[in-house]
Amino acid sequence: MIQVDINAAVRKNTGKGVARSLRRAGMTPCVVYGVADDTIPLQLDTKELTRVLFRIHRRNAVVNLDIDDNGKSIKKNVLIREIQVHPVKDHVVHADFCVLSLDKERVFEVPVSYTGKAKGVDLGGELMISYPKVPIKGKPLDIPDEIVLDISSLGIDDGFKLSQLEIPAGVSLESDPERVCVAVVPASRKAVSEVEEGESADEDKGETVAETVE
Repeated sequence: MIQVDINAAVRKNTGKGVARSLRRAGMTPCVVYGVADDTIPLQLDTKELTRVLFRIHRRNAVVNLDIDDNGKSIKKNVLIREIQVHPVKDHVVHADFCVLSLDKERVFEVPVSYTGKAKGVDLGGELMISYPKVPIKGKPLDIPDEIVLDISSLGIDDGFKLSQLEIPAGVSLESDPERVCVAVVPASRKAVSEVEEGESADEDKGETVAETVE
């Protein structure tokens, strides 16, 4: 998992008026949530925060906060919990972080990169990806940025199971290894599968409405 560094400072004052003043000054109000409901109000340079967010977009990342608390430096390893963006101007207006222990295992959703072109697709088949991400458990710095699987050998009616993914040492797959993560199927079968999924979703909605009415 990648690591990124951000400088921050403790906010002495809070409230909507203070937050607006910070944003006008090019700063973003943030909050770090820790254990036992402890929180630290912070302010970060908006341009620096934006650059970091672009770098780690859609990736798992450990954010190393270097916090200035009235001249005293505090180090915190955190994960991004929530980013709030202005609905019109599309810039960051607030960020929430949660404290992360680098020594404790936890589950992360890791992207799977399916490389190559399956030979079955050239023969008229359709590629079906069931797992664009997989749950991986381990210490944060042992978690891979992505898992790569070459699918060029797949013919029609061929597939790979989760057990065939190359999971790095020190971490574990938190899902049924017998599940198929990617397959090449005849085009007609994929169409039927999509229709069945749509009908199943509609039935679920109907059941939900019925339960609500009752």
